[in-house]
Amino acid sequence: MISANKLDGLLNRFAEIEHHMTQNPDPDTYIRLSRDYAELEPLVSRVKALKAAEENLAGIEAMIADPVVEPDMRELAEAEREEAEADVERLTQEVKIGLLPKDKADTHDVILEVRAGTGGDEAALFAGDLFRMYQRYAALKGWKVEVLSASEGEVGGFKEVIASVSGDRVFSRLKFESGVHRVQRVPETESGGRIHTSAATVAVLPQAEDVDIEVNDSDLRIDTFRASGAGGQHVNTTDSAVRITHLPTGIVVAVQDERSQHKNRAKAMQLLRAKIYDVERERAASERTEARRLQVGSGDRSERIRTYNFPQGRVTDHRIGLTLYKLEQVIAGEALDEVVEALTLDHQAKLLAAEGL
Repeated sequence: MISANKLDGLLNRFAEIEHHMTQNPDPDTYIRLSRDYAELEPLVSRVKALKAAEENLAGIEAMIADPVVEPDMRELAEAEREEAEADVERLTQEVKIGLLPKDKADTHDVILEVRAGTGGDEAALFAGDLFRMYQRYAALKGWKVEVLSASEGEVGGFKEVIASVSGDRVFSRLKFESGVHRVQRVPETESGGRIHTSAATVAVLPQAEDVDIEVNDSDLRIDTFRASGAGGQHVNTTDSAVRITHLPTGIVVAVQDERSQHKNRAKAMQLLRAKIYDVERERAASERTEARRLQVGSGDRSERIRTYNFPQGRVTDHRIGLTLYKLEQVIAGEALDEVVEALTLDHQAKLLAAEGL
């Protein structure tokens, strides 16, 4: 049950914001008020709808309990009660979810890293499959994917690929993808038809915004070197590749995809800021042990989170025991939302229990 005082307090706060916005505040104050208004407005709409649904249900209950109401009117009211109760239950759940503490990184773009794990060439091919899955999923969402760095496998796929993904609430949709993804299938090079097990590691880092993290030039060591491609051959004859070391944390990033040193440096800084921001988020999360315990899985990127079994056409997410016999649709990005939604609902359920809602 949601406290009536809590809901009234929310409505009063929203009314105060609306009032202050009409008082010609200075531009900075108006921007802050507008941001607060936009954040609260969807929840306030649900609260108002819930109150209206509760009043409707109360009216129906009163009609059913009134002894002077005609039998046919009471019968009509009883028929409407089930739908009214369902409306109240649905809106109550929506309001509860709206009241949960927000992860401010949910609205951020991300750095997506996919690396081949155990399994040699097959692992690199699987890493390529995973990266293409996320590319297709991003396309369906209208997001933009830009490769920052890539090292191709000997027979295809990737030993490692790092990309930025930008769009609407990217981190909120991809944040549960971090971990070890395992594949079970017969490699094309396997003449005996034996099933091999390989793995790839996925990391999803929210990109830092200017207000999130400050990186001082004095904390950086920047080295340039000649970019090289597969097999060690030089991609170009200038020192365009960039390696940046963040001295306080020891984080090192390197980018050599572009022929322009300037472009490589910009991409390297983008990647560095995301990694520093991720370290800060991890530190803050470790200080909130209860919140960390409630994450889906441990968040540890060494944890096996999902298995893709090709012979059975099965995808299993081990954290929530979800199995879908839609492997082709998931790998194509088309059914990935089913996995994401299930993980999100499980996460919300655990948070609701912790908040006592």
